[in-house]
Amino acid sequence: MVGWRSCRTADSLMAESGCRLDHPAAAKFRQHVMDGDWTKADHDLQELNSLIGSSHNLMEMKFLLLEQKYLEYLEDARVLDALHVLRNELTPLQHNTSRVHQLSGYMMCSNTQELHERTNWDGKGLKSRTNLMEKLQSYLPPSVMLPPSRLHTLLNQALELQTSRCSHHNTAQVITLDNASLLVDHCCARDTFPTHTIQILNDHCDEVWFCQFSPDGTKLATGSKDTNVIIWDVNPETCTLSLKKILEGHNYGASYISWSPDSIHLIACGPEESPEVWLWNIDTEKFLKVSQSPEDALACCAWHKDGTKFVVGGIRGHFYQCDMEGNVMDSWEGVRVNGLWCRKDGKTVIASDTHHRIRGYVFEELSDHQILQEDHAIMSFTVDTNDKLALLNVATQGVHLWDLNDKCLLRRYQGVTQGHFTIHSTFGGANQDFIASGSEDNQVYIWHIRNEQPIAVLTGHTRTVNCVAWNPVYPQILVSVSDDCTVRVWGPKDKVPKPLGKMSSTTYR
Repeated sequence: MVGWRSCRTADSLMAESGCRLDHPAAAKFRQHVMDGDWTKADHDLQELNSLIGSSHNLMEMKFLLLEQKYLEYLEDARVLDALHVLRNELTPLQHNTSRVHQLSGYMMCSNTQELHERTNWDGKGLKSRTNLMEKLQSYLPPSVMLPPSRLHTLLNQALELQTSRCSHHNTAQVITLDNASLLVDHCCARDTFPTHTIQILNDHCDEVWFCQFSPDGTKLATGSKDTNVIIWDVNPETCTLSLKKILEGHNYGASYISWSPDSIHLIACGPEESPEVWLWNIDTEKFLKVSQSPEDALACCAWHKDGTKFVVGGIRGHFYQCDMEGNVMDSWEGVRVNGLWCRKDGKTVIASDTHHRIRGYVFEELSDHQILQEDHAIMSFTVDTNDKLALLNVATQGVHLWDLNDKCLLRRYQGVTQGHFTIHSTFGGANQDFIASGSEDNQVYIWHIRNEQPIAVLTGHTRTVNCVAWNPVYPQILVSVSDDCTVRVWGPKDKVPKPLGKMSSTTYR
């Protein structure tokens, strides 16, 4: 009864869709191949000749059939039959002669195990014939024979499409038929997204200008006008931070921070008038100051990907490449930079400058090249982990997404208030599918990378939000810092402590 119903279901699907599972001749061919009836399979192949459309494809299919036939004869110890196939069927084809010579060598195999080992073949039976059928099928048009696992492929494609359309999909887990239902469309619950205030930290006593998670996701660094950099430990279970240590003495304040790739060192820069940067070892709390001259203005920095050197620069035309002892290895004169990033090739440094450009610089070759040009001042920029996309906060324009390789503008994200303050945005989420930015209207804006309208607006800060950081390892944690002197941690709803339940709100779009 079940088989009869399955047949009726298949017939109904074919009738309604206008799609046929297999051409009748192809269905016979498949059956004869799976049965190992090589004479009938060869006859079927001649019937399919007009549908194959290529004499080369026909030859390839015939060769594959005879190869399987030959190997099965060898396994059955039918040596004379195998020799007949080799001499009178395979060789006359004059096709893939090197493979024919290889096949002839298998005649010397002393037993079945040796044959399997030398041929890397599964032996006579369902598995090897299924593999053969898949190879043969690649030469047949889909209209003649349905490709293998076609329904499974289509269903997985449907799930991939649903995942890509899910505006709050924030997990590295691949959605498959094994862990998802087809009864309803895939849609992640908004409450699992980091849009709820988990913590409000008041340890800074002045405006907080910058925040950045360590590459390993276990620490957060925040820099403030109060001259301190605070290092926080991250608890991924509770989505909370705890104070680890305070790095003091940044005379001009700490307006920019960059972690080394090993999450042990960090560089702290001051605002535009700061002539020095601080290189810290977080484990030992030892530091050294990097400064060439009291006239320098060093307000931005970036680590090379190998973690053995870094670059610093500023808007007065100072642009240096330094080693871990703080020694200046190379310098580039006359480039007024306000943002830096080191590319994955290990040599190219990209910098935003006062001419509204981002250019690439290779110190070792003393070469530079144009990447992109904006019409207004670039206040800050960052680059995604794939080293392909750049996210720019542009004065009076908002947040722009650029493709660094194609050198084209992809998106202009809407909603954020960006004047002439330095606001920092970030890529984030499990697959870097999201973008978040601070704003001069005291809010945090979050977008899906493909859509220009925000999917969430987070309120709670009372002054300009200067910077947002998304944890690179624990994507359920987002942090924002503000001129209101606070560090605010955002997470899923189920991590919200009860007393803080009403201290912030989220607007979904």
